[in-house]
Amino acid sequence: MKWHDVSIPLQEGMTRWPGDPEFKFTANSRVAEGASCNTSTITLSSHAGTHCDAPWHFDDTGKKLDGVDTDLFMGPVTVMHFPDVDHIRAEDLPDGPLPERIFFKTRNADLPAHAPFQENFVALENCGAEKLVAAGVKLVGIDYLSIAPFGNSGPTHHTLLDNEVFIVEGLQLQTITPGEHQAIIMPMNIIGADGAPCRVFIQQ
Repeated sequence: MKWHDVSIPLQEGMTRWPGDPEFKFTANSRVAEGASCNTSTITLSSHAGTHCDAPWHFDDTGKKLDGVDTDLFMGPVTVMHFPDVDHIRAEDLPDGPLPERIFFKTRNADLPAHAPFQENFVALENCGAEKLVAAGVKLVGIDYLSIAPFGNSGPTHHTLLDNEVFIVEGLQLQTITPGEHQAIIMPMNIIGADGAPCRVFIQQ
C-alpha cells in the first residue's frame, strides 16, 4: 500500500476558475542575487487547484473553515467512477446506505492541470446532492474545480453546504481505482476562510 498525492501542484499557468486571480509565485530575495536566503510571495485564490469549500462559501451564516469538524479530514473514502455521464444525478448513485466520504472520478480526470477552463466539466446535479444529504454523506469530492455545474452552481452548493457536507474540489484521481481507500485531506489552516487549497492523499 502506498500513499498517492491526488492534489494539483500549485504553479503558474494552472487551470483556474474564470474570474479568479492567477496563481503567482514571485521572488522576494534570492541567494543567487546576493541575499542570505531565498524567500517568495505567493498569490492565489482560496479556491485554487485542489481545495475545499466551507459552508460560509455560499452562506453568510454558515461555518467558516476553522469551524469545520476536522475528524472529516481523515478516514475511509469510497471512490465512485462515472466515466460516461455528463453530470452525476440521483439515479446514477447507489440506492440504500452510502459511505460517509465519497470522491467522484469522472472523465474530468483526463484533463491536464494546465488545460484551458472547460465549461462542460462533469459535475453533481442538485438531485444527486439531495440524495447524498438524505443518505448521511458528510464529505464529497470531485475531479474538477467545482462540484456543481458551470452556470448553475448555487443549488448543488447550497444543498451540500447548508447541510454541512464538506466539499473537496480539484482532485486528481487518474491513477486511483474505484472502491474504498484511506484518505487524508489537509486544508490550509486559515482562520475565517470560505475555503482553502488542500493537499490530499489516498492510500492504494
